[in-house]
Amino acid sequence: MSKGVSFYLMRHAETTFNRYDHVQGWCDSLLSPKGIEQAQASGRGIASLAFDAVYTSDLKRAQDTAHHVLALNQSTPADQVQTMKELREINFGSFEGRRIQTLKDQVVDHLRASGQSVESFLNKPDMPQLLKIIKHLDPYHEAENYVEFWNRIESGLLILLNKHAGTDQKILIVSHGWTIHNLIHGLIAHHEPSQQVDYCSLSIVEYRDGQFHLNAFNQTDHFINDPGHP
Repeated sequence: MSKGVSFYLMRHAETTFNRYDHVQGWCDSLLSPKGIEQAQASGRGIASLAFDAVYTSDLKRAQDTAHHVLALNQSTPADQVQTMKELREINFGSFEGRRIQTLKDQVVDHLRASGQSVESFLNKPDMPQLLKIIKHLDPYHEAENYVEFWNRIESGLLILLNKHAGTDQKILIVSHGWTIHNLIHGLIAHHEPSQQVDYCSLSIVEYRDGQFHLNAFNQTDHFINDPGHP
């Protein structure tokens, strides 16, 4: 069998902005106490899994998550973590740090004003259309549209493939919910993730013989809680 490479995609742990429902793309906040517990539980679950390389978004919440995970890993040196701007979350422009409900309300108002069905859009959001609307609503127009977002994360993927394809290595990537969601959607034919990517969950994508295969999506059953805390 030819050699491939396996990417273990982990979403960062819960942050204070996540907890209080604030928009968090390129802006950052600290991991919440619950988030630290999530990272540690995930780290205990994969403590015996040796990674050949570890990459994170250059945002602090992803780096901090990797730190807590690797502190419990018996086979992967914590000092081998490399950061990549390409793995960042979507840039929401002037909506960064504002309440998520404020952004939702403005999107709904835009849909109604343009005569579009709000209910059908909210039931099954179209990512390119949603990001186009957010960029339009951002008075500075610095929010990323889908093409800008996809080109960035795809360029990061190409860097990783050029370095690791055909090595049979296991690569841990700590990134963000929408980044992981859209990366998998873009790589795996007919895969339509219907659920949110959970904090510190693992999704495993294998690249072999020029094809991407999804071996796991949004797994949290590897979590091991601290035996000292019921």
